[in-house]
Amino acid sequence: MRALYFKELSSFLSSTIGYVFILIFLIASGLFHWILSYNTNLLEGSEADMVPFFNLSPIIFLILIPAITMKSFAEEKRTGTIELLFTRPISDMGILMAKYLAGVTLVIIALAPTIIYYISIYFLGKPIGIIDGGATLTSYIGLILLGSVFVAIGIFASSITSSQIVAFIIAMFLCWFLFDGLNLLGDFGQLGDLDYVIKYFSLAFHYDSIKKGVVVSEDMIYFISVIVLFLSLSITVIKTLKR
Repeated sequence: MRALYFKELSSFLSSTIGYVFILIFLIASGLFHWILSYNTNLLEGSEADMVPFFNLSPIIFLILIPAITMKSFAEEKRTGTIELLFTRPISDMGILMAKYLAGVTLVIIALAPTIIYYISIYFLGKPIGIIDGGATLTSYIGLILLGSVFVAIGIFASSITSSQIVAFIIAMFLCWFLFDGLNLLGDFGQLGDLDYVIKYFSLAFHYDSIKKGVVVSEDMIYFISVIVLFLSLSITVIKTLKR
């Protein structure tokens, strides 16, 4: 699995798609958080924190992550190389995890340079160091978990079709629905106690919980469960492809 993982990761970084993903994420973040005079600008906020960054990043991920995962299996099926992949001395789960972990690694690589945001706010704050380091750390954990869920969803969408465009659309819709769609349904206020239940199962509910500065077990269990769910669905689809 290790060899396939590095192959998948190198395929991201040796082609334009990996660098485009990282550059678009960093450019979009830089524009909205440092240059444009908008409510997401970190320099114009009333408090020294990175809340605008952690509020905007899921929206950027919602578009970019489906774009990098859409070829995971769809391209393999379209070109017929998936048959060659199945002949390797590696289990179906190994193939899936190699592709999944490569996607998650790319997300972490994209986030790494944004540590500069924290350092800048740390020294620009009055007094120096006023930014809440604990809340920032847990927010990064939440964002990585959210990105990991989006990668799992994207790989599942790619496994059920041979069209990268279709995979992209399905993944983006599922990511949006689980992140914000369920939240919007819960906000309608027409289902009584069910409104809270619907919102509870949204990604945004647990992501916002982690952003408050405390990582509780129920939030971790929720994210891990969603990841396992979509990876399980993916492995089921992969097994059907071998028949």
